[in-house]
Amino acid sequence: MNINMNVTQKLIQSHLMHGDMKPNEEIGIRIDQTLTQDATGTLVMLELEAMGLDRVKTEVSVQYVDHNIIQEDFKNPDDHLFLRSACQRFGVWYSRPGNGVSHPCHQENFGKPGKTLLGSDSHTPAAGAIGMLSIGAGGLEVALAMAGEPFFTRMPLVWGVKLTGSLPDWVSAKDVILEMLRRHGVEGGLGRIIEYYGPGLDTLSAMDRHVIANMGAELGATSTVFPSDKEVRRFLRAWQREEDWSELVADEGATYDVYEEIDLASLVPLIAMPSSPGNVRAVSEVAGEQIYQTYIGSSANPGYRDLAVSAMMVQGRQVNDRVSFDINPTSRSQLETLMRDGHIAHLLHAGARLHQAGCNGCIGMGQAPASNELSLRTVPRNFPGRSGTREDKVCLVSPETATASAITGVITDPRTLGIPYPRIADPDYPIINRAMFMPPLPLKEAQQVALVKGPNIASLPNFEPLPDEIEVPVILKAANDVSTDEIMPPGLRVLPFRSNIPMIAEFSFDRIDPTYAERAKQIPGHIVVGGSNYGQGSSREHAALGPQYLGLRAVLTKGFARIHAQNLINFGVLPLTFIDFADYEAIQAGDVLRLTDLRRMLAEGNELVVENVTQQHTFQVRHDMSPRQVKFLLRGGLISWMKERLAGQ
Repeated sequence: MNINMNVTQKLIQSHLMHGDMKPNEEIGIRIDQTLTQDATGTLVMLELEAMGLDRVKTEVSVQYVDHNIIQEDFKNPDDHLFLRSACQRFGVWYSRPGNGVSHPCHQENFGKPGKTLLGSDSHTPAAGAIGMLSIGAGGLEVALAMAGEPFFTRMPLVWGVKLTGSLPDWVSAKDVILEMLRRHGVEGGLGRIIEYYGPGLDTLSAMDRHVIANMGAELGATSTVFPSDKEVRRFLRAWQREEDWSELVADEGATYDVYEEIDLASLVPLIAMPSSPGNVRAVSEVAGEQIYQTYIGSSANPGYRDLAVSAMMVQGRQVNDRVSFDINPTSRSQLETLMRDGHIAHLLHAGARLHQAGCNGCIGMGQAPASNELSLRTVPRNFPGRSGTREDKVCLVSPETATASAITGVITDPRTLGIPYPRIADPDYPIINRAMFMPPLPLKEAQQVALVKGPNIASLPNFEPLPDEIEVPVILKAANDVSTDEIMPPGLRVLPFRSNIPMIAEFSFDRIDPTYAERAKQIPGHIVVGGSNYGQGSSREHAALGPQYLGLRAVLTKGFARIHAQNLINFGVLPLTFIDFADYEAIQAGDVLRLTDLRRMLAEGNELVVENVTQQHTFQVRHDMSPRQVKFLLRGGLISWMKERLAGQ
């Protein structure tokens, strides 16, 4: 290892518990903090219960209620009470409904340079904005970290991105990450951690960096890392936590596995057109198309300046009468500060619809757009149907572009508005309101707390060991870039069942094949076939657990997104990749596949033979599991293994 290390290497080395820091080698790192949110945290708490954990062993664990805060019936509020009781029982901080989105709230209140953070949300890498190593993972892996276990992953390549220059007027941090997506697409970061460095950093605030780090997930990156410098110190001082600051910068002469350079001064307003974050074009190329909605906020544009710039742009103006101008504050403290400074009044007077602090429309919980109408959003993702409207046309843009388009009613390059650019900095004195955080109870009190389970909360099913032979049909064949939103839809219709696996399983693959669940229930087991980058997007383990409950035994693909592949293993589903992509083309839905002598084959190597019984031929596949992962899979998943481990302790 070069003694002149970059920030990523310093973070990993200081937390390394297993393995060597060689690219693609399995490593295990110590986790200091965890983050869970209510769309995934209910399962995490049920997993802790199933393991028999007494109390979390991390330095800080925080449970946020930010996704499912629309109380249409009893299900969401019941889960809120369940999460509150689980936090009291297991020693976790509880962020009450309406307090804000997990990622900016965590950066404001708990994030600490030099620490590791594991979160059951794929946008957890946003915390890399302040010099943390923060990684998104499935809930079960987060539960293990809360139980004191290391987090295992393949050692990524470190992708150094040098920033030079400064952003021109009407171009902001969102355009930086959209430029990365324009260059590299949604698979460009697979197997990599992105580390930003260079003189251009001096012009980016901590919340600007949050925007960029948040959407590194859309590149498929394991994480994104920024140094902890004087700007991070300023940010923590503003949030009255300067004592948590420590400098963490790359050594002089540090090197990277991959290099990139972006001249910030050369960037223009960009837009990701429907329906992929990688479908990026210059705003000027599509200007003039009529829109229905603009939406400002979410974890991908959570800062004060993101909403204040919009407020200054609409001051003294009205948004177009056809446009739904949705404002989504991301933390209660930010909302109070924006109110203090008069920005909320400007937004409301211009026609804005103000929503409570939370994820809301970003995850399809309200603010759904009209059918087949363009919705310009500052959110991180625009996968088909994610907004809550099946026939949606969501575009990803900066607050500047969203606001300019709200004023005109069409996609508008903000540089053409003819008004001065309102340069606004994040305040040094925000209103700090931590009253909505409930601290952990002392151990003796915690041990007396009973979990509060409403009628929609079901304990997890038992997970059987992997059989030695599988002979089942291919029930579904999917294309490339299938997202977890397509495997298990988010939104108001589905997510309220997140703590009821039998119910949520009914929605599996609903957007690809509405007959999947009913057909799966008619047979004793099945296989799904997919293309490349299978399972991109959210860390929701329901996308593995729902199909597994319906009998999914294995998934064969050209390639997996990192988190989803691990989630499949965690729940005893065999993830396999085609060696020859021609075999993917040849296989058909309905074909019966047979895998035999599985336990020996998995233990002895990485290649397996699959017999296509229907077509009467065999082909080779491989798995990328470590011996540790194979052990978990054979036992039926991580819960069974951890339950025995804790019982032994």
